[in-house]
Amino acid sequence: MTFTHLDAQGNANMVDVSPKQETVREAIAEGYVYMLADTLEQVNQQHMAKGDVLSVARIAGIQGAKQCSNLIPLCHPLALSKVAVDFELQASENRIHITSLCKLSGKTGVEMEALTAVSIAALTVFDMCKAVDPSMRIEGVRVLEKKGGKTGLWKADNE
Repeated sequence: MTFTHLDAQGNANMVDVSPKQETVREAIAEGYVYMLADTLEQVNQQHMAKGDVLSVARIAGIQGAKQCSNLIPLCHPLALSKVAVDFELQASENRIHITSLCKLSGKTGVEMEALTAVSIAALTVFDMCKAVDPSMRIEGVRVLEKKGGKTGLWKADNE
């Protein structure tokens, strides 16, 4: 087995993507923040003391995607052309469903950026709500779909 992030001597190595074909690449990721029903209602009504949780979390997620290569060793810095972070309040499950979409035209995929966007948005929700609900939990962060490159379209299995 060959490891792409190790050189012949076993040292950490950033993959050389220069020979790869430039294509439009896109990734969608998701995650959930579970919380008490009352906390979810306060988020929905924008009654949290720290302000509009979802607006701040959206900006944080976008910023997170843009900073991915600074946070994760060996990730390539990417010129993202689109980052979107969206939220769906799911009262029946006492959770917020977070999705992100990252897109670019380039030589490497944007899965890590999409995952980082969801993760940072979820951490921001947690931070803004923790004073009233320290029992929150973040779960299910994963890639749902990726497009582009030599593998084309990949979709996660539905559970």
